[in-house]
Amino acid sequence: RPAPPGAPTVLLYAHHDVQPVGDRSLWETDPFTPTERHGRLYGRGTADDKAGVMVHVAALRAFGDALPVGVVVFLEGEEEFGSESLERLLVEHRDRVAADVIVIADSSNWDMGVPALTTSLRGIVNLFVEVGTLASAVHSGIFGGPVPDALTALCRLLATLHDDAGDVAVPGLARRPAAPLDYPLDRFRAEAGLLEGVRLIGTGPVVERLWTRPALSVLGIDAPPTSGAPNALVPSATAKLSLRTAPGQDPGQAFRAVEAHLLARAPWGARVRVTLEQTGASCALVADRPAHDAARAAFRTAWDGAEPVDIGVGGSIPFIATFQEMFPEAAILVTGVEDPYAKAHSPNE
Repeated sequence: RPAPPGAPTVLLYAHHDVQPVGDRSLWETDPFTPTERHGRLYGRGTADDKAGVMVHVAALRAFGDALPVGVVVFLEGEEEFGSESLERLLVEHRDRVAADVIVIADSSNWDMGVPALTTSLRGIVNLFVEVGTLASAVHSGIFGGPVPDALTALCRLLATLHDDAGDVAVPGLARRPAAPLDYPLDRFRAEAGLLEGVRLIGTGPVVERLWTRPALSVLGIDAPPTSGAPNALVPSATAKLSLRTAPGQDPGQAFRAVEAHLLARAPWGARVRVTLEQTGASCALVADRPAHDAARAAFRTAWDGAEPVDIGVGGSIPFIATFQEMFPEAAILVTGVEDPYAKAHSPNE
């Protein structure tokens, strides 16, 4: 809808695709039947990010035909696996999507009842590391002892990624300071669902460990399942790693740092191969434009006077960098309906 004379144009972004359901037995209700329980709506995508779509729909319905600004609605269905078509679509339709303000409704709030604007997000590097020790599987009794199996070698290699405190031990990964927000440890443990007795890893403020420092996780391992596993030494094993990078870190540089670390620490001379799956840029925003002030004023009204805060997010929305590059003069607002209890990407979202 074109802007009235002298008014700005606002682009409203959200995505309708979702993560896989996973183990349905962990869901209390059907993941694709939105179900209200105790004032919250459950189902895959209710938070991430079909709610973002509905926030935009609700705003448009509220104004009806009396829109005070120009509006572009941009909804996509590829965000959860990389937004591969987004940049091409923006280039092809640049004149149609050009805007003075870009509202990305795909983030979270600081707490229930405390609204927030997101001003930084980490980047992402997903990769595979494969370890090989044998030409083929061999009898674990006849050869076990002097011959290393690939799974043990892989475990030893993965253990080098963190120091004893749990901080990422890969040289060359950037770290940044974070906003001075206090994140109470008891609240964080409850939100994360940490089991009793399990300690947090890493050192320093929790918000830095979450928002502005690297995080390196093992997402999965290809190996024989325990059920029916033969008494044989495994010849090769592969792990998928996910690295979240500090805002400002070049993702290619980060991948090369992890690759060099893994290749240099191959246990017992095992063959190690590292393969890049995908990268995504980090994001840093300065939320000091009139549009940000307008958003904060709206938050105060909607949240009954609660004071909004600026937060970082440990997750990644790589396409924000694309919007920044293509529309450098636009004010970008990153927000959303989620809160720390939304369980995005998890059962019972």
